[in-house]
Amino acid sequence: MKTRVSEMLGVRYPIIQGGMQWVGRAEMASAVSNAGAFGILTGLTQPTPEALAAEIARCRDMTDQPFGVNLTVFPTISPPPYREYIDAIIEGGIKVVETAGPKSSEHWARLKDAGIKIVHKCVAVRHALSAERAGVDAISIDGFECAGHPGEEDIPGLVLIPIAAKALKIPVIASGGIGDGRGMAAALALGAEGVNMGTRFEVTREAPIHPAIKEALVKGTERDTKLIFRTLKNTARVFRNAVSDETVAIENRPGGATFDDIRHLVAGARGKAALDAGKPDEGIITAGMVIGLIDDIPSCEELVQRMVRECRERLQASLAAMG
Repeated sequence: MKTRVSEMLGVRYPIIQGGMQWVGRAEMASAVSNAGAFGILTGLTQPTPEALAAEIARCRDMTDQPFGVNLTVFPTISPPPYREYIDAIIEGGIKVVETAGPKSSEHWARLKDAGIKIVHKCVAVRHALSAERAGVDAISIDGFECAGHPGEEDIPGLVLIPIAAKALKIPVIASGGIGDGRGMAAALALGAEGVNMGTRFEVTREAPIHPAIKEALVKGTERDTKLIFRTLKNTARVFRNAVSDETVAIENRPGGATFDDIRHLVAGARGKAALDAGKPDEGIITAGMVIGLIDDIPSCEELVQRMVRECRERLQASLAAMG
């Protein structure tokens, strides 16, 4: 499956594993890359730049195929030492970095100077155009269906993907709501040259989270996600559970709420503890609407091969139906 995305990444299939907090570790990224897709380590899952350097080395021991690193940069009172994380990325020989967040542009020049390709995640075409002008190499465009932060404009992928593909000269990667070959075929038909999946790879045998979390996501339907932080203008889509329900209830109470009112519920450490312990109601679990399409827990190899086969079948069947 040759597109500009697969050629840029150096992989057989233009399928990218999204950078998922707590999940994008060496076990995950190496399994995806070994399956012919593109695995990604989540940089800030590692507590220090030194830990990221060690994780890059560990991933290299687990695969001889290309993989990348995600670096998400948001404004914060106490920012992580991004420069040192980038040092680890450069010294680790990483050739592709997935960036996200409004402040990530501050680091693009340094990455480019090191010969690193940049895939930037956006939720709006105007942001994608700005990133293209700044020199990024590809855009991962996130529709409203996506897990994590879909922005505040609520534009779904069926509209966002073709608008981005028409507006941009660099390759577009479709993200959000894709979990099988049908979605991949649709994304390619809409003008994308690859797909990015987080939640679907989260529900694979190699994903380093508790099996009970995976089973809970399999049982979930397309109605079992929740939008939190809407009142704070920092919307995030997560799995619907007791914690996300309580979070939204506090946000919607008379007089509103501040982040401090919900901090104890949404703390990252609490979410990580829930993932590790297999307790799906005890912390925030990031998940997209695509859980409605997930009904098994395959290996990454099985998932990728099935997706590619189904994508080809769907595209061929559509062509045949048109005569």
